[in-house]
Amino acid sequence: MDYNGLLKQAQDVSKNAYAKYSDFLVGACVLGSSGKIYPGCNVENASYGLTVCAERNAIANAVANGEKSILALAIYSPNMKDCTPCGACRQVISEFQGEKEVEVITQTQDGYKIYKISELLPNKFKL
Repeated sequence: MDYNGLLKQAQDVSKNAYAKYSDFLVGACVLGSSGKIYPGCNVENASYGLTVCAERNAIANAVANGEKSILALAIYSPNMKDCTPCGACRQVISEFQGEKEVEVITQTQDGYKIYKISELLPNKFKL
């Protein structure tokens, strides 16, 4: 898997973020089980609860294009290193895990770090 390439695409899409209120830009790229890549960025709203995180935006893009499971998700923010997903995004990421556990890739000072979604969300909600 090309983690650097996935992070580069997340970095590129972070430039499209609509972060008018926080100035906290985030880009994410999902690697679907099909091998296709789907970008997303955060889109804020004056009514803060309507804000959509980059990770959920990328996953929604993947689902809209027919993906039902994901292999990996890269997250990039120019505002901080090792930008991990919020709790809501962790739950959504876990929802789309296929047979192989989803890897979450973040940018660090020295390159990248890989988390398994179970590390970030050890007790996911499930029915």
